[in-house]
Amino acid sequence: MSISDVEHCDVVHKHADVVLKVHREMPDDDELYDLAELFKVFGDSTRIRILFALFEEEMCVCDIAESLNMTQSAISHQLKILKQSKLVGSRREGKQIIYFLADDHVRTIIDQGINHIEE
Repeated sequence: MSISDVEHCDVVHKHADVVLKVHREMPDDDELYDLAELFKVFGDSTRIRILFALFEEEMCVCDIAESLNMTQSAISHQLKILKQSKLVGSRREGKQIIYFLADDHVRTIIDQGINHIEE
């Protein structure tokens, strides 16, 4: 796609009120960076599959690996990323670590994505 393929205005007319509103409402660069990093985490289908599994039930690594037909090592690696991004939490139960969705926002983000692609 070349620049000539992109639709654009035929005249240059700046709408100062619109620009000012955007500047006022725009989050700061650090917040936008953090948001972009969060969305990168959702950019991996294995992590999405893990989140879907955790929608159904809190699980240990063994059960997640079995459910997704993957190795425990692969699941552990992805869980570490999900945990660092505060999308999943964990707790110890005896010798097992149980993973769960960190909060309802995670489900909302995924549900909104599904709704968007199904439109």
